[in-house]
Amino acid sequence: MTPSRSAHPRSSSATGWRAVVRPADPLARALTSATATSSFANGVFYAVSALFFTRVAGLSATTVGLGLSVAGAVGVAGALLAGWVCDAVGAHRVLLAATAVQGGALLVYVLVRDPLAFTVVACAAVGGRAVQGTARSAVLATAFPGPDRVAVRARLRVVTNVGIGLGTCAAAAALLVGSASAYAVALVATGLLALSACVPLVRLARTLPGTPGTGAPAGRPVPAPRDGGPGGGRSPLRDRRYLAVTALNAVVGLHFGVQTVGVPLWIAGHTDAPPVTVSILMVLNTVLVATLQVRASRGTHEAGRAARAVATAGALLVLACALYATAAAGGPLAAAAVLVLAAGVHALAEVRAEAGAWGLAFELADPRRAGAYQGVSQTGIAASSMVAPVVVTTVIAHGTPGWLTLGAVFALAGALTVVVVRVAVRSPRPTPLDAVPLAPAAR
Repeated sequence: MTPSRSAHPRSSSATGWRAVVRPADPLARALTSATATSSFANGVFYAVSALFFTRVAGLSATTVGLGLSVAGAVGVAGALLAGWVCDAVGAHRVLLAATAVQGGALLVYVLVRDPLAFTVVACAAVGGRAVQGTARSAVLATAFPGPDRVAVRARLRVVTNVGIGLGTCAAAAALLVGSASAYAVALVATGLLALSACVPLVRLARTLPGTPGTGAPAGRPVPAPRDGGPGGGRSPLRDRRYLAVTALNAVVGLHFGVQTVGVPLWIAGHTDAPPVTVSILMVLNTVLVATLQVRASRGTHEAGRAARAVATAGALLVLACALYATAAAGGPLAAAAVLVLAAGVHALAEVRAEAGAWGLAFELADPRRAGAYQGVSQTGIAASSMVAPVVVTTVIAHGTPGWLTLGAVFALAGALTVVVVRVAVRSPRPTPLDAVPLAPAAR
């Protein structure tokens, strides 16, 4: 019998930064390399893209916003459909293809000069990124046992945050020069970096070929088909409890919109804190997430503990929202101090919410349809990201009552997650992958 990846004990026991940046397990190492490169490229892109599109490509801010909205909708659909494709052809193959598509789209951005072209390229870039998310989660779900897949996912998130931060810093060179050529060079570099993330994935595809029709790497357990799709199993679209948990997670996920859109607007329009506070809060969040995410994820491979982590996050978000609202009442120094405290609480909520969401997405899924289930989970994330700016800005426009209402919604979603999960874990569970006879490895 071919051993599962749990035969590599160091993949779960290694600790410290070395385990994060260069894990012992070869699959985790390949995913880490690809994630680091992609995240660095995204950091550069986030810093220079808006200025390139408006100052160099000549597009209006309205055009850019509309194009990205259309692309967001494509991303939602892509995240869902990618799950079924992962089950049919292998998740790591889909991950490689999506990485190539996104990298190519980022590279083509430099040629965009009209609204239609921008929208088409944006759909490819955003759609590719959404498919990447589903495929990466499906790889983790099929290639690692419970404790390891949550731990690896946590480490990948640390790498993502650090990579984006470093990419943003690197983009400062183009921002300081401020010329059209500098922005164009930065954008081309972004595309090339994103494409280079394919290299470790190509190596991965050669060493761990997937078994067609299952989405699992060679040597992973493959159940006999029963119902619902290429690899058998239940369709996630008929799993009401999984859909409920996904929807609740999407509600809690609105807190990312608070961080990236709501707080900057609140600082600028409703507090006396200096504008530089926005940057300080972003740096603080990056540092705290990088430091705490792995530790916050321990134990959340168990569904009950994962649900309680989400509930804890909801309670912390109530406090964070109240503190954000309070910042409007003080002078510059007091407001800045309260905002820093709020951002710290928010970061604690973030790492617990993410850890809980990963555990639930993996543990409540039917392992025979790993790709389809992860596709549904990632669709919830994509939908949350798409609507968050509108929801958050609308709510906080009502001031303190709006902030308190938003906090109450987070707390309610977290509490309901515990209720739904308690019902779900009492129901008959699908057969675990490790308990199913192995199919022959693909040649």
